Amino acid sequence: MLHYAVVFFVIALIAALFGFGGIAAGAAGIAKILFVVFLVMALVSFLINVMRG
Repeated sequence: MLHYAVVFFVIALIAALFGFGGIAAGAAGIAKILFVVFLVMALVSFLINVMRG
């Protein structure tokens, strides 16, 4: 999940470099969503491991 967030972030940077503002904004939005999903899943995984012992 984190890998895909980084990939979309790099796509956003490259698109912004070449002046494709709409594509850059879309890729950056997707990267943000994927990063938040990654953080939530990591937190849930951490809490489950703590509960198990």
